[in-house]
Amino acid sequence: MDFNYSPEDEAFRREFRNWLEANAPKDQEGGNQWQHRLAWHRKMHAAGWVGIGWPKEYGGRGATITQQLIYNQELAKVNSPMLVNGLGIMLVGPTLMHWGTDEQKKRHVPKILSADEIWCQGYSEPNAGSDVASLQTRAVEEGDYFIINGQKAWTSDAHRADWCILLARTDPEAPKHKGISYILVDMHSPGVTVRPLVQITGDANFNEVFFEDVKAPKENLVGEKNQGWQVAVTTLMFERSGLFNGGERLDTVRELVKLANTVHRHGKCAWEDCGVRERIAQFACEATALLYTGLRQLTRRLKGLPPGPEGSVIKLANSELNLRMNSYAMELLGAYGPLEPDAPHAIDRGRWSYRMLASRAFTIAGGTSEIQHNIIGERVLGLPKG
Repeated sequence: MDFNYSPEDEAFRREFRNWLEANAPKDQEGGNQWQHRLAWHRKMHAAGWVGIGWPKEYGGRGATITQQLIYNQELAKVNSPMLVNGLGIMLVGPTLMHWGTDEQKKRHVPKILSADEIWCQGYSEPNAGSDVASLQTRAVEEGDYFIINGQKAWTSDAHRADWCILLARTDPEAPKHKGISYILVDMHSPGVTVRPLVQITGDANFNEVFFEDVKAPKENLVGEKNQGWQVAVTTLMFERSGLFNGGERLDTVRELVKLANTVHRHGKCAWEDCGVRERIAQFACEATALLYTGLRQLTRRLKGLPPGPEGSVIKLANSELNLRMNSYAMELLGAYGPLEPDAPHAIDRGRWSYRMLASRAFTIAGGTSEIQHNIIGERVLGLPKG
């Protein structure tokens, strides 16, 4: 593998790095976090730094895969706030470019990029989480509309969203992967109720959403009626093909080293304990292996090959390693571990306790660790189904 970047890629890096140095927010706390992120999104959009991988005809830069990786790396270096419409940019926009009508593209794509429309994803249901095709939300034709009834769960940012990509069953007699339609639903429609699901961190970014006789115009159907599973798979492919930055866990390793040099165990600096150094060194080895697995995935993309098993391997290893490192930070902190952010005497402003509590969610979101184990075992290692 050639680890050198082309002159064009290095020029792209310099251009983006220079812009970030001049414009990245200095105050990462940002007061009202959502408003802080929204302002940052719109500033980046005005400068042409949102959706850089999108085709130029849709407002993107047509950036190469390598440039998109560089983009993610540079954002991570300045600890950039997250953009507010990640799902819309990563999933909805590309799906509409592929499947949407001209009117749907004209209506929604520009507003996705600018964050004038925030999107959420109506896939999971209380009894159809990992097995999305078992969904029971119904959409019945009535004149020029679909009348939608049902419930979705674990819907990220639904409380902020203007629109939803909704999977609903339009033919209940068809096999479960058939008879599903992919519909764009206005979240401000009468009959839509959003209830936040408060997490152990105190955050409420996930929601359950109820649809009671919600009317969606038939022109909001994406693809053909009863063939929505094909559209849904396209959306999932965009999700799975997202570029893994690769350096995130190594950044956490460096933070653990700093923490070990701050706290004390048995009356001396924790870093002086060879057991502590060995544990963090093991994390560093795993994080480095994760980095190179991500580069292997990048190589496949650059060769024009379809995504390989690296996606599931990276998802599983990344979320589990993140959980173990944050849990070990709590072990290092000892009695200081339970202190909440900004509590008196909290070390590192109490961020490790928040991270530890939040890290469990990443072993669930985007496909649980159990599901990833099954995918790797069955589709990569050829093991029989359990």
